[in-house]
Amino acid sequence: MTAIALSRRTFVALGLVALAAWPATAQEQRRFYAPPPLDTVHGIPAENGMVVAQEKLAARIGADILRQGGNAVDAAVATGFAMAVTYPRAGNIGGGGFMVIHLAEHNEDIAIDYRETAPQAATRDMFLGADGKPDNDKSRNSALGIGVPGTVAGLALALAKYGSGQFTLAQILKPAIDLARDGIVVTDDIADTLPDMYKRMSRWPDSAKTFSRTDGTPLHEGDRLVQGDLTTTLLAIAEQGPRGFYEGAVADKLVKAVRDAGGIMTTDDLKAYQPVIRTPVRGSYRGYDIVSMPQPSSGGIVLIEILNILEGFAMADMKQGSAASLHVMIEAMKRAYADRARYLGDPAFVDAPTQLLLAKNYAAKQRAGIDLARATPSADLLVAKAAPREGSNTTHYSVVDSRGNAVSNTYTLNFPYGVGLVAEGTGVLLNNELDDFTAAVGASNAFGLVGFEANLPGPGKRPLSSMSPTIVLKDNKPVLVTGTPGGSRIISAVTQVIVDVIDYRMDVAAAVAAPRIHHQWLPDEVRYETGIPGDVLTELRAKGHKLVEGLGYSSANSIAVTPHGLLGAPDPRTRGTEAAGQ
Repeated sequence: MTAIALSRRTFVALGLVALAAWPATAQEQRRFYAPPPLDTVHGIPAENGMVVAQEKLAARIGADILRQGGNAVDAAVATGFAMAVTYPRAGNIGGGGFMVIHLAEHNEDIAIDYRETAPQAATRDMFLGADGKPDNDKSRNSALGIGVPGTVAGLALALAKYGSGQFTLAQILKPAIDLARDGIVVTDDIADTLPDMYKRMSRWPDSAKTFSRTDGTPLHEGDRLVQGDLTTTLLAIAEQGPRGFYEGAVADKLVKAVRDAGGIMTTDDLKAYQPVIRTPVRGSYRGYDIVSMPQPSSGGIVLIEILNILEGFAMADMKQGSAASLHVMIEAMKRAYADRARYLGDPAFVDAPTQLLLAKNYAAKQRAGIDLARATPSADLLVAKAAPREGSNTTHYSVVDSRGNAVSNTYTLNFPYGVGLVAEGTGVLLNNELDDFTAAVGASNAFGLVGFEANLPGPGKRPLSSMSPTIVLKDNKPVLVTGTPGGSRIISAVTQVIVDVIDYRMDVAAAVAAPRIHHQWLPDEVRYETGIPGDVLTELRAKGHKLVEGLGYSSANSIAVTPHGLLGAPDPRTRGTEAAGQ
């Protein structure tokens, strides 16, 4: 980890972290995360502003916006567009995501839903085979899985409504345009992931052309990635605003590429896309306010339900990482994830019992069913048949400015590099986000998350997500900005960061680095990272938990706001993690 001085007014902490991907790349399958000694891990300090992200060039761009007097939203939008160039695995303009904003001046909290939508031609059985069973190839590997992208509209909306007003969209886009035109050196995550994903991507000529050497092999470390078509697309957005993406020449090329590949998106689908400003879900945990993303993300509701259950246990009296602490966390996760499967979906189509799931008395009933000595079988929580089968080509970044504004943003292409299709003439990598729908009642997606009627495909519908961009407040001021990629593991990772910071008073960087566990109701197993002591694993097994080593990667890039300034916590789960600050 290196420190790089910036100007007096600002600094940036940033992390390059490989996220958990489904399917995992060969390189990721060969590795387990080995946490550093947690007493040696400390947050990166700063006074005036911070961006923590998975890619260094984009985070520096966000930091430079802060240095020029921009607010957290300005910086977040600049970071998001830049990552579409510098972090093609998950940074995107061909996908979608969620942003949670705290505006200090008005003590206002906002959620922006720019999740992808299903085209109007989508049907509830679109991902079933001739035998009536889910056909994974349709939703994951074909153009049928491409949702209408929301990132451009969402980021532009955030800037227009909640930015400082000091920057035009064209000014915010200029650094990304320069990087796309001039090229970036292939290193870190691109170098690690592209060789394994290249075969899947090279099914389409423009994808192969974009990410190949002249000899037809994938780009390697040290090569230069120049994205001329993406430059043209970004220039169109800079000149015309979102219309430059959702209408006209770019839109026509996007639709042609999707339909030529067998998809169903139309120019009307693109023209009709709208991001949605929503009211965040709110909860409380031991005197702190939890502000997170509402449906169609399940993240905020499930996160708050888990925390409500845990609030009834004396977590601080249980040693951090002990079997007792992990056991009640697993049992709380199990119950909340079961409710996720049963109730949640796109709120335009589903009337979920949100207030019930967020209620403290409901959590008390859930808590009463937890046996401190024994694991509750998942089958006892909800009767359903599930066939083990949300992708995690996702990235998260956190931003805090000197005024006390904060942004937590998570956006995605679903699988690594999305479906792998670069739309010819646009440079845009397209998502396969519609795999996050439930193909059939009781079926599960690429992360084993089971769903029911609430999350079946439908025209204009937004698939359920686990993305959990979250801001923790105390006395109406941010104290923690967090979130992560990781598919179904997002909610459990964010939960553990919050518990470690609040209950165990851990340094935010140590909380982010600590080994994690995960249970999502089905399959009935606990995934865990290397670093949990053997005696703790033995005790958990004795309680009846089925343990499986290997959790996959996440990147909980977080910021703690303390009385002495900001502490940045870039997640150390892959090579290239970097912090830079003043």
